[in-house]
Amino acid sequence: MSFKVSEICNVFFNLEEKYNLNFQEIQGCYPWQLIRMYLYYDISRRTNTFGAPQQQSLSIFDKIKSFSPFFKNSLLYNPFKGNDKKDILIFDHPRKVIFNGEYRDIYSCFLVDFLKDSYSFEIMEAPYLNKHFTNKHEHVKYTDRIQLGSYIYKKFHKIEFSDKEKELISDIEKELDDAFSLKIDIAGIFAMHILNFQYDYKKYVDLFKKRNVKMIFVVVAYENQAVVAAAKDLGIKIIELQHGTISDYHLGYSYPPKTRLGGEIKYFPDKILTFGDYWINEESCPISKNDIVPIGFPYFEVQSKDYMDIPSDEHQILFISQGVIGKYLSKLAYQLADRLKDFRIIYKLHPGEYENWKQNYPDLVSANQLNNFEVIDNSSVPLYKLFAESNYQVGAFSTAIYEGLMFNCKTFILNVPGVEYLEDLIKKGYVFKIDDIDDLINNLEEFKPVDYDKNFFFKNFDKELLKGVIDNG
Repeated sequence: MSFKVSEICNVFFNLEEKYNLNFQEIQGCYPWQLIRMYLYYDISRRTNTFGAPQQQSLSIFDKIKSFSPFFKNSLLYNPFKGNDKKDILIFDHPRKVIFNGEYRDIYSCFLVDFLKDSYSFEIMEAPYLNKHFTNKHEHVKYTDRIQLGSYIYKKFHKIEFSDKEKELISDIEKELDDAFSLKIDIAGIFAMHILNFQYDYKKYVDLFKKRNVKMIFVVVAYENQAVVAAAKDLGIKIIELQHGTISDYHLGYSYPPKTRLGGEIKYFPDKILTFGDYWINEESCPISKNDIVPIGFPYFEVQSKDYMDIPSDEHQILFISQGVIGKYLSKLAYQLADRLKDFRIIYKLHPGEYENWKQNYPDLVSANQLNNFEVIDNSSVPLYKLFAESNYQVGAFSTAIYEGLMFNCKTFILNVPGVEYLEDLIKKGYVFKIDDIDDLINNLEEFKPVDYDKNFFFKNFDKELLKGVIDNG
């Protein structure tokens, strides 16, 4: 049985209120805060709310083959190597794209460029699929040493829970079983995350002291809780850079008041720098409105400007895919191409789907045989060019949907799990929610979107605002 995203989130919120879960300290940390997103993804996958992400997994051979670089990188790019002091550390996004001729993190590269001439900084880069793609720079260190140490630490340590802790764990497991009809090993999940946290936290405290760090930027704070905790405990300002869609049902950011009655959310950053004023509801976010700072999305600003004036094809429809809902979207795209022969259908895969789409999406394979259908399974064609050329876009809840709105694409959102993320856009009439192929065809021309302020989503890069954040904390 599948569930709505809102239903899963509300179960979490109710449990957090009932058991004060965000403030239950076990083994020197707050494990519910550590596992919150992990558990959400696990439940959504096991209940078939979302499909599994489609990106290619690593084989046993690949994992063994890639283990050796962990040792090499731990020696050559060890973040503890040297005695240099660094005012600022950046924990960037592991996934990189080619930008200005080299692999870069699109969310933090503007920050790096801003800091280069006037500030002392270093980038802490985690591997992506056990590899590093960026060019070697003197200001880049790899976190492989810490990940390798954490792996070894878990092999030689284990967690023993007290009777009181076991009782709480049993209560959580029963509540989740009642809600989702799933047997979930909360004890095992707690233990794994606590061990990771224990090792990582200590290492980051040592690193931040060694480098005499004054400020830390992080992309995806909810996957770097040890970084956040170490920074806060040392009095170092920790700031997150927005990397995607944020909504009241994104558990990385949503802690409604009733779930945070116990005080401060320990592993949440001090500030978040957003793409624009639109993002983050302060009622759900556990930091004040003054600490949510809209500085813009420079990558979008730079990459999109060459395509903004391209005339769109009134008969071109762009589908924006995502691995977790690709099975629904690919079926709809095939049906549409088969029925609307005079329209051109472009299906843009997510990079994580490039390798395996022919195995995972049989409808897409069939559609690709049609004369009016094209699958884009590489990054050689700029996404923003596709937006500019298309009169319509169809998708689910990808951040790219908002980017398509910047190109005036008439937007249709398929009613699949996760549609709640775009509930606000639907209610305001900026986009139209569809249930099936007939719903899409019937409203393709009929839907007239309400006018919206584009800068509300993605404002122009505000360098002075960023400078103020860096200089004043």
